[in-house]
Amino acid sequence: MLELPAMAQEKISLEQVRHVARLARLELAPAEEESLRAEMSEMLGYVDKLNELATDKVAPTAQVGESGTPLREDAVTNHAAAEAMLANAPARDGFFFKVPKIIE
Repeated sequence: MLELPAMAQEKISLEQVRHVARLARLELAPAEEESLRAEMSEMLGYVDKLNELATDKVAPTAQVGESGTPLREDAVTNHAAAEAMLANAPARDGFFFKVPKIIE
């Protein structure tokens, strides 16, 4: 686990937490506000700790894994089978589902 600096608990104020809660349309109790403030401060502490890493000799990358989506042949794999689809229909009219009229 990363060691956080002592000031990590003061990275975000209660007013900032309340502002974020308003933006997210959340109603928080005072205990929840304090808990969220501590959690958000801890997250910012982790980001600060990561920012201490020397990355100047690491080449920038756009994607970590394989790039692109593998392509496959476009082939139909499910053929229409009206009888099979309508087998469990509660009501049907030929090859169509029969549903109650909802618009007068």
